[in-house]
Parts: sequence; C-alpha cells; structure tokens
Amino acid sequence: MSFTLVLYVIAAGGLGISFYKDKKKTKIALKKAWKSFENILPQFLSILLIIGFALAYLTPENISGIIGSNSGWFGTLTAAILGSITLIPGFIAFPLASALLKNGAGYMQIAAFVSTLMMVGIVTIPMEIKTFGKKATIIRNISAFGFSIIVAVVIGVIL
Repeated sequence: MSFTLVLYVIAAGGLGISFYKDKKKTKIALKKAWKSFENILPQFLSILLIIGFALAYLTPENISGIIGSNSGWFGTLTAAILGSITLIPGFIAFPLASALLKNGAGYMQIAAFVSTLMMVGIVTIPMEIKTFGKKATIIRNISAFGFSIIVAVVIGVIL
C-alpha cells in the first residue's frame, strides 16, 4: 500500500469520526475547507499553466543554457532577478523548482530563484512602503537579495 493511500485512508477515517461526533461542526469545517480550496485554485491553475507553457516551449537545453549549472553568475543573477519580481506562493514555488531542476537548471541558480522568490518582493514594494516606510523597505529588499546570493553560492559550493 502506498504512503499516499495510507494518508487518504487516515484522512477519511478522521473525517468519519468527526462526522460521527458532531455532524454540524464537520459540515462547517468542510465548507471552510472548500472555500479555502476555491481561493487557492485560481493561483494554482495559473501557475500550472505558466509552468506547462514554459516547459512546453523551453527545452531542457534552453533551461540549462539560461539557468543551468554551467550558466555561472549570469544564470544565478537571472534566476535571482526572476525570483525577485515573481509573486508565487511557496506551495507552488517548490514544485516549480523541482521541475526546473529535472529539466536542466542548476542548484545554485534554483537556490537564488527560490530564496529571492520567498524573501524579495519587488511586486509588493508599494504596499510594504506604506506599512514600513521607504527606507526600511529598501534596506530589507536589498539585504534579502544579498542574502539570497550568499545562499545560492553556499548551495553551489555544497552541491
């Protein structure tokens, strides 16, 4: 029996127990879960489409040439800049990183992409300036970008 199947059986069992103990609360919880799923679905589908089109049009050789392990600093900076300007949630970023690695991207370049994606927010700068101020926003984003490059270099050395 696969691990995924075991998790489904456990989830179904837990849902059954919950339904048995309190039908009303279980129905409310299922409605909240469905609403959360509906909120995540558009983002998830759009990213899946982007990944699908990117992998359909970019051959492993193209990916390897742009952000492959032999692309060096150019590929690392390209990946860091792309990560800085892209707004993707973590639950989509890591499968994307895995797909890119399987298609020829380098570890150092993916480390730069994912770390800037999580820490640098070019798209969210206007909102961040309103909340924290211009100086704090600029310092935080520059520091995060620099730290992401350091992380990428460390990953590149280790792997």
